[in-house]
Amino acid sequence: MTASFASRSVLLASLGFFSSTHAANIAVTDLAYAQTVNQYFRDIHYQEMQNAMPSNAYNYIEYSELHKFEGDIRDELVNNGFQITQATPHATQKNEKVTDVIEQIKSGHFPNADYVLFGTVSDLAFRDEATPVMGTTRVANTFSLMLSVDFSLINTKTYEVKTAFSASTQGQDARQGNADRAIIPDRGKIISDISRNLGREVAQQILFQLGSQQQ
Repeated sequence: MTASFASRSVLLASLGFFSSTHAANIAVTDLAYAQTVNQYFRDIHYQEMQNAMPSNAYNYIEYSELHKFEGDIRDELVNNGFQITQATPHATQKNEKVTDVIEQIKSGHFPNADYVLFGTVSDLAFRDEATPVMGTTRVANTFSLMLSVDFSLINTKTYEVKTAFSASTQGQDARQGNADRAIIPDRGKIISDISRNLGREVAQQILFQLGSQQQ
């Protein structure tokens, strides 16, 4: 056990979050997204097959990248002392709401879970900024993504929203290039930064908010 993990476990115990035999078991749902940001989510494989890639070719999030976000959230929850349970397979709609998740809980889609964590991407913004490098023909380019997700942690016994919070994070890629050539950002790095930072923030929010409510 690492020192950081041990210190988090001690904190959880001091907040009354753990009993001697049980740590809260959390199921993490597929992330949904609001209609207002629908245009940023794409099935890139399908669009490539249809030769329909847009001109703003880097301003998108693949459906499959949402699973990376979920995976990093699960990993960070485990790193902070929580248990993770899997949902039974069911068709997920990207415009799901808390009421839909509650119905899934009642239908038994989250066996053994004490809580279900449900998140909706509520806002995102891409920025592509180029600044001339003085005394040269080069430019410094920064491509970034800001992402906000609204989360609800639902009690599977009472169906109440135990806690709700928003998590915002940013990823960016900065590089230089010739002014007369397109500078291609590293989307993979940006998405990885977003996913890792989101997982950390969500775990800390749950650690603080749910833990303090267990006193």
